[in-house]
Amino acid sequence: MFKNYFLAVLLSFSFLNVTNAQTPCESGMAGIYPCNDYDLMSRIPISTLATSLGNPEGSDVWGWTDSLDGKEYAIIGTTNSTAFVDVTNPVNPIFLGRIETANGNTSFWRDVKVYNNHAFIVADIIGNHGMQVFDLTILRNGVDPDLTFDGNQVLRYQGDGGPGDLVIGSCHNIVINESEGVAYLVGCNSANGGGPIFVDITNPANPTVLGDYTLGGYSHDAQVVTYTGPDTDYYDPANGITNRQIYIGSNGNSDKVVILDVTDKSNVVPINAFDYPQISYAHQGWFTEDQRYFILGDEVDEQSFGNNSRTLIFDFQDLNADFDLDVNMDQIPDLINIYSGPTAAIDHNGYVKNNTFYLANYRAGMRVLDVPTLISANNSSSEIGFFDTFPSSNGASFNGAWSIYPYFSSGNIIISDIERGMFIVRKSGTLNTIEFTQSSSFSLSPNPTTSISTLKSNNDNSIITVEIYNIIGQRVFNKGNINKQEFVLPTKDYNSGVYLVKINNSLTKKLVIK
Repeated sequence: MFKNYFLAVLLSFSFLNVTNAQTPCESGMAGIYPCNDYDLMSRIPISTLATSLGNPEGSDVWGWTDSLDGKEYAIIGTTNSTAFVDVTNPVNPIFLGRIETANGNTSFWRDVKVYNNHAFIVADIIGNHGMQVFDLTILRNGVDPDLTFDGNQVLRYQGDGGPGDLVIGSCHNIVINESEGVAYLVGCNSANGGGPIFVDITNPANPTVLGDYTLGGYSHDAQVVTYTGPDTDYYDPANGITNRQIYIGSNGNSDKVVILDVTDKSNVVPINAFDYPQISYAHQGWFTEDQRYFILGDEVDEQSFGNNSRTLIFDFQDLNADFDLDVNMDQIPDLINIYSGPTAAIDHNGYVKNNTFYLANYRAGMRVLDVPTLISANNSSSEIGFFDTFPSSNGASFNGAWSIYPYFSSGNIIISDIERGMFIVRKSGTLNTIEFTQSSSFSLSPNPTTSISTLKSNNDNSIITVEIYNIIGQRVFNKGNINKQEFVLPTKDYNSGVYLVKINNSLTKKLVIK
């Protein structure tokens, strides 16, 4: 036990050498990564997150914020496991351990969502894997001694086990509507052909299947909301119409998007089903915050038709409107906009936070779009930022950014990358650092530096006190009573990144360590 503990401590310190790559986005680059208005906080490679089983690659990502202390944790799916990382300090993330695949098999598709302090994990084309359930409060204990959460720490749910009950093995995805405490397992081909399976997870330690729906066909991904949108057939509090659970299914190669009323799990009511021009694989979509518009990505149209990254925006003001193609087979009245991105890269998962749409764009990395511009008549300037995790190419191939988690209140954003693991990025200029007054009275040389830097007074003012802060506002050095014209900063062993040097309690200089 003690041997394992010290091994874990040693490993956690060794990870600092590979994760501390904090680099600002300057002149369109953050180190080797092309960028616009997003800084790199750190990265953990896939070789750390995953085990060595099979061909380790990254897949899905989600996040959990501990309500006890506000700490933030990233949950990264890989081909052979699910990794857990404390990202509270984005410059120094801590790899805590992983849950290994349930049945010894690997999968390129591992998906995770969070509800009630628990992670729910599924994997596709992997046999009798089932749904893994993990109590996230275990992460409060820090680094796991052998970096593996197992045994009684992980519940493996494969159905209720009664005669004729569904057997949950491989599933492509999991969707959770937190307001009702129901998980929707989709793409579970062996269980029911891939239609949504409804699982009550209000008691995470005892999931229970509530039913399923197969008439809409296979769903590749979905979003389920407790509807508060503009369609008064499904939300009209004045007339007692509330708490309707609406399911939007992106049905992959069945070439359609389906809208279902899943309020009554034993009596699902189909609302709509439609396709769209140049459909190739209806992959994933997300509502805008007001539930008026639905932003959809087709995963294969870039390869099938040769277009740039394409994002489709539908007006869902009337959920059962006629979304069919017109007589010329090229127009849908409620398909109000198609946005064409600047690269040929394939679009994958996208999520809305406030008025911003965060898109995992495979080889083009994370692209950030302004929602009001995206839904406007002229949306060519929708992109307001990006961070490219796959700098060698923007081609239409399945590499690079798989998914994004943009919902941490800190503003830190997690990107899962197939080849490069986990990135933590942040919008430039938004760090919660102490306010300083910029100064030309002092200079730093060399700056940037790879080792030490010397602070010099450019006039008769002496250097009395020096403090050094990292980019998230933590003080990492403090010295008083200096009373000199020059002072050598002890930065030889500092991690690369941006630091703020506060002089005489009032003035500041920026120091870049490479």
